[in-house]
Amino acid sequence: MSLYELIQKNRDLFFIDAQTGHAVGIRSFHQSLSIDDRQGLVFIYSDNGIGSVEVLLNFLNSRFTVVMLSAQLHPSFKQNLEELYSPYYIFDAARPAVYGYNTVTVSATIKLLKCKNPPDHQIHSNIKMLLSTSGTTGSPKFVKLSDNNLVQNAWSILDYMPIKNDDVVPLNVPVVFVYGLSIFTTNCMAAGTIVCTSKDLLQPAFWTDFSKYNCSTIGGVPYVYEALHRIGFFKKDHPSLRYMTQTGGILNQALRQEIVRYCNTYHKQFIAQYGQTEAAGRMAFLPQEHLLTKAASIGRPVKNGRFEIDPETSELIYYGPNVFGGYANSPADLNTWQESNKLYTGDVARQDDEGYYYITGRIKRIIKLFGTRLNLDEVELILKNGLGGQTVVCTGINDKLLQVSHVNEQLEESTIKQALKDKLNIHPTAVQVKYIPSMPLTPNGKVDYTSISTA
Repeated sequence: MSLYELIQKNRDLFFIDAQTGHAVGIRSFHQSLSIDDRQGLVFIYSDNGIGSVEVLLNFLNSRFTVVMLSAQLHPSFKQNLEELYSPYYIFDAARPAVYGYNTVTVSATIKLLKCKNPPDHQIHSNIKMLLSTSGTTGSPKFVKLSDNNLVQNAWSILDYMPIKNDDVVPLNVPVVFVYGLSIFTTNCMAAGTIVCTSKDLLQPAFWTDFSKYNCSTIGGVPYVYEALHRIGFFKKDHPSLRYMTQTGGILNQALRQEIVRYCNTYHKQFIAQYGQTEAAGRMAFLPQEHLLTKAASIGRPVKNGRFEIDPETSELIYYGPNVFGGYANSPADLNTWQESNKLYTGDVARQDDEGYYYITGRIKRIIKLFGTRLNLDEVELILKNGLGGQTVVCTGINDKLLQVSHVNEQLEESTIKQALKDKLNIHPTAVQVKYIPSMPLTPNGKVDYTSISTA
C-alpha cells in the first residue's frame, strides 16, 4: 500500500489552516487538483501552510516525483534549480509568474506554474521524492527516496511513537526537512488533526495557536529546547501537551535533567531520536526512561533496522528498508536507482554493553590541535555539561585554534577557557571565545556551523 493510500485510510483526519481556523477533512483533498497524468517533476516550495499540504497530498497520489523545497529559499537559488531541473509543475505561493511557465488554476484556491516546453525527463519509477540535505544554499544535490522508503520508515516510527487518533499535531517543523516530513506522514496516518502553520516554537503566536487548538505534541532540535529552557517553558504545565520529540543532536546533561523533571512533574513523554535524510527519517530512538540512565545515547535501532560499527573508522553503519536510492546532482541522475539497505552515516559511534549506541561526532567535525585530534561535537557536549547547559558552539580555525561561540553576554571568556582546561586539558592560548547576540540557524532549526565558521 502506498503512503498516500495509508494516509487516506485515516478517514477521520482533519487539517486546520492556522491562519483562518478553517478545517478540511482528508477526503476533501482526494484528487482535489486538476493535474496532468504523466511522469515529471513537481517543485513544491512549502511553507507548511494548508495549500502546501493539499498540493503535496495530490502529487503523492500521482506519477510525479515530488521535490520538496523551502518557500524561504533565496530567489536566485530557486531560479538556478529550476533552470537545471526544468520541473513540469511549480508550486510557489510567493511567485505569481516564472519565466518559461504558464499559470494554471488547478482548484478554487490553488494555482500552479506549468512549464511551457517541458523536457522529457527519464525518471526511475522508484523515485517518489527528492529531498535536499542543504536547505539554505540551494544545492542541486538531492536524496532520492522511494514510496516504500517513506512507508517503511513511517511504520517503524509508529511502532514506538505514542500517537493517538485524537491527537492535534502542529506542523512546527518544516515538512521540507526529513524530520518535519516524518512528523507529517506518521501523524497523517494515525493522528486526528494536523494544524498547518508556518510559525515556530519560539514565536508567541505559535503558543497562542497551541492553546487555541489544544495541541498534543511539539518537535524540535536541541537548540530549540535550549531556547525554550531559557525562556522558562519548563517552569509551568501546558495541559494539552502530551509528548515531545527531538532529533538533530544530543541534549546536554542539564537540559536532559530539566526535561525529565518536567515530564515527571506534569506527566509528559519525551522521545529522543536519531535519523538522516538518506534513511527517510528515523534510524534510532531513546525512550524517556533512559534519558538519564543512558545519557547522550541515541538509543537502539528502529523496528526493521540495525547498526554496526566499522572496526577501523568507528563509523556507524545502518541497515534497513528505508535506505535511499542514491543522490541526484542533475537530471541525468534521475534515471537510476541504487538499490541498497546499507547506509554509511558519516557519524563516529560506540556501543555499550547493553546494546545502546552513542554518537561521539562527525567524521568531518574533527580538528587537530597541536597534533592532537579533537572531536568538535564531543568537545561541545562536554563544555555544555561543564557550564551547566549553556548554549555554546565549537568550531576549528585552520587546525590552530578552537573557537567557542556563545550567546550569553554575561558568560566570561575566562570561565569557558578554564572549563576546557579542567575537562580536556586544552591550553587557554589555543582557545578563541566569541560572543554572538543570536545563534545562526538553518531553516530546520539546527546550528549553522558554516555561518559561524566564516563569520
